[in-house]
Amino acid sequence: MKLMRYLPGFFLVLSMLGCVTRLTPAPGLFSPGEWSTTPVVQTAYGLVSGVADAEGTWAWKGIPYAAPPVGELRWKAPRPPAPWQGVRKADRFGNSSAQVVPILGQSGSEDCLYLNVWRPQSAEKMLPVYVFVHGGGNTIGSSDLPDYFGNAVAARSHMVYVSLNYRLSVFGWFRSPALTEGESALDASGNYGTLDIIAALRWVKENIAAFGGDQSRVTVSGESAGAFNVLSLLASAEAEGLFQRAVVESGIAMMESTETAERAARTMTLKLLVRRGKAKNIQDAEAALDAMANADIRAFLYSVPTSDFLKSLDKSPVGMAMADWPTIYADGAVLPLAGYKVFRDGSYSNKVPLIIGTNKDEAKLFMFFGKQYRQDPVLYDSIAAYRTALWRYAGVDSVAQGITSQEGHPPVYAYRFDWGSPDARGQSPLPRDLGRRLGAFHSTEIPFFLGTGRNSVSFMTGQFLTSTNEPGRKVLTDAVMRYLAAFARTGNPNGTTGGPLPAWEAWDPADGGFKAMVMDVDGAALHFSALRESPSLDSITSMAPAKAGDDADMGLLKEIVE
Repeated sequence: MKLMRYLPGFFLVLSMLGCVTRLTPAPGLFSPGEWSTTPVVQTAYGLVSGVADAEGTWAWKGIPYAAPPVGELRWKAPRPPAPWQGVRKADRFGNSSAQVVPILGQSGSEDCLYLNVWRPQSAEKMLPVYVFVHGGGNTIGSSDLPDYFGNAVAARSHMVYVSLNYRLSVFGWFRSPALTEGESALDASGNYGTLDIIAALRWVKENIAAFGGDQSRVTVSGESAGAFNVLSLLASAEAEGLFQRAVVESGIAMMESTETAERAARTMTLKLLVRRGKAKNIQDAEAALDAMANADIRAFLYSVPTSDFLKSLDKSPVGMAMADWPTIYADGAVLPLAGYKVFRDGSYSNKVPLIIGTNKDEAKLFMFFGKQYRQDPVLYDSIAAYRTALWRYAGVDSVAQGITSQEGHPPVYAYRFDWGSPDARGQSPLPRDLGRRLGAFHSTEIPFFLGTGRNSVSFMTGQFLTSTNEPGRKVLTDAVMRYLAAFARTGNPNGTTGGPLPAWEAWDPADGGFKAMVMDVDGAALHFSALRESPSLDSITSMAPAKAGDDADMGLLKEIVE
């Protein structure tokens, strides 16, 4: 359903050469150093100086992992960053990607390929590395959101934590025949945001030992669109060998076709022709565009300022300040033409241990702000249950079923996060009526997985992380972070330190076998249980209320199962 979509001198010269099919990073000017317990670190591109941060950590912010994708690099695969002399201060975040944010309006920059590193202020080396990809529908978001800070993971889990920015919406995913002609396969792919994340992972592999990290134990994780992107990395040969575990929080296994991508690019070009005064209306723009040579279309698109692209994006129907723009394309170069069928036939590139899951009431966040069903609580709950079941099938069950259908598959550990959802007694830790209206909504798990104790959704819904539910939150956060720390170290969430936790079994495809760990608390006590059912297509379709938007929902379902 439509809801689910919205949900980088000499080295620069080298980077401009687009004649290869697969990009190999140019060597840095320096050899990365070793961790020396000081905040001045030698990377392959120069020295960076970090700052002391919360919970006894060091933080390095705004490190360039690729050249700025501006000018002739606007729609190109990321190139290596230019080395620098002296010590670069890494004490502030780099630019977020160009986007439109609530209240502030247009924000960020096309010059946005920067990452951040946290680690404990200790002599420890060979620490596991946890890379987090932010969400926001691939059209909004930034790693500088306090929800995504890495001090808690670094300090409590003794890991090196990395977060990053990547190109979004029309700058991150854009495929037009006018831009593909004569280009290398990667430069022509349209999947620039995907390639940005891969470039960040290459930077990690090259440089993370200098921060005390272990390049052979990299976990790539993400929530929402970040999770969509992690799923795409599992399928991408370009990301092969860059990570050894993956965590997918509330993702959807859905790729757009190149045809859809090119239609969107054409529509955007028509809007821009009108906006830039090259045509009076869309009809005139159609005629003008059809008469233009590809070289002229390309020159026009490169001449359009950032702001005009942002002004021409449609808003997502699901709100949340996201834009309506297709991302993640099955292009045959970055991502397989078969899309996520590769999970079912075992041909996906990165067969690594996987943690994957959803929240019990995913869809309620997107319904919360609408008035359509507010007067009918029964209908509200039934539509939310249906859409959440579809989300879970598209984001968890279809992936787990596909991977575990193959012999010798890596383990898949699934979860359902229930905190906030009313229990069997109708009681919720959320204040006011938010238990029923929001429950365990999309993004609920973030402060528990990353230990930040923050969820910025509260600015729109009202504060729901309260002193009353704090004891339970602390207990659940500790448990979840211990599972994740064990997983990052060994590829198995069990074997945690600090006391026993319930055994988290891998997905068992057999009927009645363990499918997912249900995570919740009862007051301040852990309340974990096993989920042994996986929804069938029939059971999902039978849940669909008449007013649920069935055509759009079934369209997505059809794409997933074909």
